[in-house]
Amino acid sequence: MQDDKNLSEINIENQKIIDNTELSIWEALIPVVILMGLLAYNIFYADGAWLGDYSNQYILLMGGLAAAGVGIFNKVSIQRMIAEVLENWKSVFVPIMILFLVGALAGTWLVSGIIPAMVYYGLQVLSPAIFLPASVIIAAIISIATGSSWTTSATVGIALVGIGSALGIPTGMIAGAVISGAYFGDKMSPLSDTTNLAPAMAGTDLFTHIKYMAYTTVPTIVITLIVFSILSATINTTGSADISNLLTSIQNTFHISPILFIVPAVVIAMILLKTKPLIALGTGVILAAIFAFLFQGNILDTLTESRFQSVLNAILTDTQVQTDNEKLTELFSSGGIIGMLWTILLIICAMVFGGIMDAIGALAKLTKALLTVASSVFGLFASTVISCLGLNIIASDQYLALVIPGKMFKQAYEDKGLAPENLSRTLEDSGTVTSVLIPWNTCGAYQSGVLGVGVGEYALYAIFNYLSPFMTLLFAAFRIKIREISKK
Repeated sequence: MQDDKNLSEINIENQKIIDNTELSIWEALIPVVILMGLLAYNIFYADGAWLGDYSNQYILLMGGLAAAGVGIFNKVSIQRMIAEVLENWKSVFVPIMILFLVGALAGTWLVSGIIPAMVYYGLQVLSPAIFLPASVIIAAIISIATGSSWTTSATVGIALVGIGSALGIPTGMIAGAVISGAYFGDKMSPLSDTTNLAPAMAGTDLFTHIKYMAYTTVPTIVITLIVFSILSATINTTGSADISNLLTSIQNTFHISPILFIVPAVVIAMILLKTKPLIALGTGVILAAIFAFLFQGNILDTLTESRFQSVLNAILTDTQVQTDNEKLTELFSSGGIIGMLWTILLIICAMVFGGIMDAIGALAKLTKALLTVASSVFGLFASTVISCLGLNIIASDQYLALVIPGKMFKQAYEDKGLAPENLSRTLEDSGTVTSVLIPWNTCGAYQSGVLGVGVGEYALYAIFNYLSPFMTLLFAAFRIKIREISKK
């Protein structure tokens, strides 16, 4: 049996980093190169279908096997690798349960008329001229209040995509606006887990972190709003002339009433009152099912012979409500719980790769290598950004993208006389927000699955997310608001 004497664990906030003294940087890079090569081949030469619909899942498992081979060569036991994979799976258990509930939520909110009602009233309030910047602001407000970009997307995000689609706005733009606002709120909310984790890793307090982060975050969201305002003013949409037809079609199909908004109001209120997401979303599913029986009996009758079966199908499987408008028929469809399986399998496979990479010490090795080239202040900031981006790609988890660089770079910032809030801000500007731009990262997979828009479609329009790391580097390059440790 192999031993693990060359490995040590650093425990931080229930997260541990494994350092392998026998692993070389080149060995740590082998699984990364294999993974990136296979993904590139699948995307650019096989149009994403090299191994069928689950190509990315298979490729992540292949990368995991390559990492396991490197680990075995460096005397890391299979038991340790399995233990880390199991630990990773344990860490995403609640997000996976949330995904299941979001699938059920989307189905029940459809057949109960909640989503059609949101679209109906939203079409009358949100015109194409202001839709995209308004979506950013709405998502930001909800995310600040709840502290969760995931909850924001699962509630108002779904509705905004529906409204915007009915207006003829490209779904990639809508999803990009929702995600930009949601992640701004997630970063700036004291209720957010990442906003609490980043200062804990860097060694500063929560409100110092939030205040200092505003220096880079506010200019970034302002630029984002300006860009989306320009896009709203220039894109070609179906315009107001077609809205009356859409409104009539929705009314002819569903029973539309403001009473339907009781369900989302209850869910949002529960979240604001710190109710666990699983309970809040589960309540939303149950209430929506009841409302479907009360208000949408005609719809349920058209789906199957039994109303109960229609609601059950909406929770579990594909559901599509036929209307007299082709665009709305396409919009009013849901995959239920089964529709989330692709996303869930992607997360599970990503955790296999990330877990094995962590177990063999590759994540710590790659981060340390970046640290050695950070000779200047700007180089230190750049190395932190690259480390966070790289870990979002390799480890497929935003928490590891905060924890590992936070631990590894903390001393380096102190050695250069930099206050810890410099590190905590950089972690959030590059680790938290870029996770959603990686298709196999837990955040990218979640947002894509919930909003029904591929990462490739919205990535270009998630302006806040990809602009944030550039903004933090710009501040570092010109030494803007780079706070030094107070001299006694």
